[in-house]
Amino acid sequence: MYITAIGLGSNLGNRLLNLRTALRFLMEMLPCSGGNRLIKASDVFETEPWGVKNQPYFLNACLIMKNLLPLKDLLARIKGIESEMGRMVTRRWGERKIDIDILFMDSIVYDSPDLRIPHAEMHRRDFVLIPLAQIAPHWVHPRTKRAISEMASDFRDQNPTRICNL
Repeated sequence: MYITAIGLGSNLGNRLLNLRTALRFLMEMLPCSGGNRLIKASDVFETEPWGVKNQPYFLNACLIMKNLLPLKDLLARIKGIESEMGRMVTRRWGERKIDIDILFMDSIVYDSPDLRIPHAEMHRRDFVLIPLAQIAPHWVHPRTKRAISEMASDFRDQNPTRICNL
């Protein structure tokens, strides 16, 4: 079993409903034995777009889940959820109904053309680190050797707006 951190984001349609629907799909589609799949969920935050600025604001949240799937199988399930929810391929860092990212899986380090674990950009993104610090503050990034809470403190001047519970 893997302890897995997932990032959720949406900036099209009913953003909060999109995040909650993605959570429901993850709960239904990820196999887990011996208890709840969901360990913790962060609050939902409204954040400025990252990368491409001329688009609607995002709602973002993070999850810590138990998961039995190997990394490539987990990625395939997540891509299936995004597709089922109507995610369309747009420009890089563009608008999207739902975005589901694997942030980390235990302390696995994995590099391929399709996927990097831990997530390649998570240590640079306030919209990931601030919600993740609520639920996994002590997890240490195996590449940077810094705790999530420490990395999130780099963004203390950029406070996204807390919206609600997921």
